[in-house]
Amino acid sequence: MAKVEKKFMEGNEAMTAGAIAAGARFFAGYPISPSSEVAKAAAKELPRHGGIYIQMEDELSSMAALLGASLAGKKAFTATSGPGFSLMQENLGLGIMSELPCVLYNVQRSGPSTGAATKPAQGDLMQAKYGTHGDHSIIALSPSSVQDCYDLSITAFNLAEKYRTPVIFLADEVVGHLRETLTIREPEPDEIINRKAPATKKQSEFCPYDYSGTEVAPMVAVGDRDLLMRTTGSTHDEKGEFCPSPENIDRVTHYLVDKIEKHVDDITITRKYQMDDADVVLISFGCSVRSSLSAIEILRKKGVKAGLLQLVTVWPMPEKEIRAALQQAKTVIVPELNLGQLAGEVRKYNDYGCKVLQANRTDGILITPQQIVDVYEESEK
Repeated sequence: MAKVEKKFMEGNEAMTAGAIAAGARFFAGYPISPSSEVAKAAAKELPRHGGIYIQMEDELSSMAALLGASLAGKKAFTATSGPGFSLMQENLGLGIMSELPCVLYNVQRSGPSTGAATKPAQGDLMQAKYGTHGDHSIIALSPSSVQDCYDLSITAFNLAEKYRTPVIFLADEVVGHLRETLTIREPEPDEIINRKAPATKKQSEFCPYDYSGTEVAPMVAVGDRDLLMRTTGSTHDEKGEFCPSPENIDRVTHYLVDKIEKHVDDITITRKYQMDDADVVLISFGCSVRSSLSAIEILRKKGVKAGLLQLVTVWPMPEKEIRAALQQAKTVIVPELNLGQLAGEVRKYNDYGCKVLQANRTDGILITPQQIVDVYEESEK
């Protein structure tokens, strides 16, 4: 029977605990507020589980080391924020092209540049998808509680291994520094996904990449006794060899998108609160969900049929669930700590004449439930 225990823990610490529970045994990173506690917990806990913690000289080398550990067969993670996330983008692209499973924790803060290093924000939503160049898709999950920080960390590693891709864990300062009681349950072996191993031991038969459909190819660790794992950031063929033909460039580009977008139903996680009769729907993610939950209670007491659609998976964007909410509601409100990044995505799917309102805050303070209520009431005047 799985071990279960209750702990009072910070969100950042819970991220590390979840990563280790998922089988992660390598961390490379550079301390940066407000994510530093992820690194601190990793430095303390990884050696106790036979793992390795390395403090790198910067975020470029951190992401490079992360990919190296993945190539060596280890589940690996890093943690950063703001300008550190920007510095990781080039090597994030290498991880996407080379299809190297790993998890990148981004505990968002106010920006741009150094910004307000200790203040919360949700301004990296679009950067998570489009920060590195070229056409590709990405998986990004966003927690709203300390329990999420643990549970979704396991999910993030499972998705990374299943789809051979870096996964972005898009947290924020509020959730990262929040302390709550959570249930730590050691996952059963069948709840953990590990990368596929090849069925052959013959080099001539082994292909570390497969562009024939949307299923990922098996991997071997660099240094395997029998098989050589070739990889490159350049567009390559199934053997990992550079192949810049127009036909190959086109099929690789489509594959890197399709292997995620065509499995969106498996990847998408959303939560619904009081949605059965709602004609005013809030759509939110991360820390703003906490204020949104209180806002719908206030609106209900005022006689407004309000509900909430929480996006746990933020990339790929849950189009089907957002469209259903837009069809159901007369008014949709999008609370977020930026100037409307999620609201812009919601409006893309609004073919139904629904009124879409923004509830934004960018001063480094969590949006309040009353501010969300005020946005609705002002629209009704």
